[in-house]
Amino acid sequence: MVKQISGECFCGEVSYEFGGKLRDARSCHCSRCRKAFSAQASAYAEVDAAKFNWVKGEHLLTTYATGNGFGLQFCSRCGSTLCGVYEGAVHGVTLGCVNGDPGVEIGRHIFVGSKAAWEVLPDGVPMYDEAPPDNR
Repeated sequence: MVKQISGECFCGEVSYEFGGKLRDARSCHCSRCRKAFSAQASAYAEVDAAKFNWVKGEHLLTTYATGNGFGLQFCSRCGSTLCGVYEGAVHGVTLGCVNGDPGVEIGRHIFVGSKAAWEVLPDGVPMYDEAPPDNR
């Protein structure tokens, strides 16, 4: 049986679900992600777009194009960043908006060369000063 994973924004007006597993969970520490997510880093994982479904509130989504076909989608009411998109399709979800235990751990920290000076990173997880060698 395929596990259903669900998520929602802060106000609960936008929600989604998908079947399958999250993959390649990572945390990006670049200055742009810190601003976009109002946090020390972004934490996200990739999904299979074909198995992703908006349950409610899709009309409340706003998309911010970040370039090269990529963008972020967030709730226009509360501002929660819910997912990343590539060429219009959901590419990955922000882990902070996933309900319950999604069954993943952060597998790598990227762009740590530009992390916030006040952030302390955990030991034991691969870290890359910029993009990792496979450029994912």
